[in-house]
Amino acid sequence: MKKNILHMFTPQENVSPFDVNMACDAGYDVVIPYSNVNLSDIKSLVQDTIFSRSVSNSKKTGIFICGKDASLALDMMNLAKKSMVPPFEVSVFPDPAGSFTTAAAMVACTEKTLKEKFNTTLDGKNIIIYGGKGIVGGISSVMCANAGANCKIIGYDGIENVKKKSEEYKKRFGVDVIPADGSTDELNSSYLPEADIIFCAARAGTEVISEQQIAEAKSAKVIADVNAVPPSGIFGVGLKDDNTKHLCGAYSIGPLTSGDLKVKTQYLMFEKMCTSDKPMYLNFQQALDFSREILRI
Repeated sequence: MKKNILHMFTPQENVSPFDVNMACDAGYDVVIPYSNVNLSDIKSLVQDTIFSRSVSNSKKTGIFICGKDASLALDMMNLAKKSMVPPFEVSVFPDPAGSFTTAAAMVACTEKTLKEKFNTTLDGKNIIIYGGKGIVGGISSVMCANAGANCKIIGYDGIENVKKKSEEYKKRFGVDVIPADGSTDELNSSYLPEADIIFCAARAGTEVISEQQIAEAKSAKVIADVNAVPPSGIFGVGLKDDNTKHLCGAYSIGPLTSGDLKVKTQYLMFEKMCTSDKPMYLNFQQALDFSREILRI
C-alpha cells in the first residue's frame, strides 16, 4: 500500500517538531523537512513532488509550509499552486509558526463566547489587538476584519511597523486595519475603554496589560490571551480560562483553551489533506472554518 508523504518546506534552519508530530499523528507515514527554502526554490520542489508519483497517489502527497513569515508563506503557497500541472496536483497547507491555526482558534473561541453569552457576532465590534505586529495578532485582525469587526493593531515599538502591516493587509487582503502606537503604558491603556474585545498575542512571558490597566476595559465582552508562558499578557487571564468571568467583567479565554482548539484544528487539516480525493489549498481562512466546525458555530 502506498504511503502518505508530507514534504515540509521552511525558509529557516529547522522545521518545528510540533508540526512533525501533528502530521504523523494525523495520518502521514513519512514527513520530510526541507530547510532554508527560498521562494525561488518552490517551483522546482513542487514539480519534483508532483511528477514523482502517479495521479492516483496525488491525494497521498502533501506540502506543508512553515517559517515565521505569514506573507512569505502565503506567497509560497500561491507559487506552489501555480506550479502544479493538472492532473498532477497535491494539497498545500501553510501554517508559519502555527500562527494561522492559533489565530483561527482564538477568533473561533471568541465567536463562540459572543454567540452563547451575548447572542451576537464579530460584526461591528471594536477589537484591540496587542502584539499586532506579530503573525498571530496580524492574521487574527484580518480574520476579524473580514467578519465585519473594527480592528486596531497595537505596536509596542511605536506605530511605524504596525502601519506597514496595516498597509500590507489592505493591499493583500483588501481589509482596513487601524495601526496604533503602544510604546507606553499610557498609550496602551488609552485604547481599552473603547474595546468590545481584547486580544493579546504579544511576546511570551510579557505582561502587556496590568491589573490597573485592564480595569479601564469597562465595555469589554471578551478578552483572549494566547501567551501560555507566565506571566499572562493580560493580567488575570488564567491558563485554562474558558468563558471565565474576568475582574474587568468580560469573559476570559485562556491560552490552553484556545490552544486545545488550535491543536484539533491543525490535526483536522492534516487529516483532511490525507483523505481528500481532490487537492486542497488551505490558508488561514480555511483554518478558521475548521475551528468553527469543531466548535459547531
